[in-house]
Amino acid sequence: MPYPFTSRFSGRLLAIAAALLLATTAHAVPEAQFQEAVALFAQAASGDNATIDKAADAFTALLRAEPGNPVLMAYAGASTSRRATTTLLPWKKISYAEDGMAMIDKALALLTPANDAAVQGGTPVALQVRFVAANTFLAVPGFMNRGARGAKLLTEVLDSPLFAQASLGFQGAVLLRAAKLAQADKRLDDARKYLGEVIKRNAPQADAARAQLAALPS
Repeated sequence: MPYPFTSRFSGRLLAIAAALLLATTAHAVPEAQFQEAVALFAQAASGDNATIDKAADAFTALLRAEPGNPVLMAYAGASTSRRATTTLLPWKKISYAEDGMAMIDKALALLTPANDAAVQGGTPVALQVRFVAANTFLAVPGFMNRGARGAKLLTEVLDSPLFAQASLGFQGAVLLRAAKLAQADKRLDDARKYLGEVIKRNAPQADAARAQLAALPS
């Protein structure tokens, strides 16, 4: 029978090994390919409808190569949901949205505390998955009943101790989304606070934050 100390030590070694494996797995997809797919996703999110299918195809291909990566699954799901805007057929709109959100739900379910040690694109995996999920859930129609969960996930990202470790561009994107939600909820003081943080941190979105701040009702 092993001594308790030996069992605890072995358990710690296994936990460390699992964390290192996850950190390595997060880098299994070449960073250049990941960033190319993210760039397409960002274009689609900014209103370039011609890139929606390209972004979905790019992340689906990456996910096929690494099916257990929660970040790729979340982005693939978000891209699939966005495909609902590319068709006029109601049944197809619903199908795209539901299929995409099912993938995002799976990505969230894949997250474990060990994912806090994993980084993809300069930002902790756990934060990226939650933010992509929050953005998607807040964007789908109200009858899909995802808004409350989206707001909760966004708050979790903002309140996470990992947030300060994220890339500055990621921080700016999260704060801008929080400001947009606060404005929609008539929480103008919160909106100003979030926009002010974007400017204070000199995030890449600082100019956009200044414009939004100037446009807020007094």
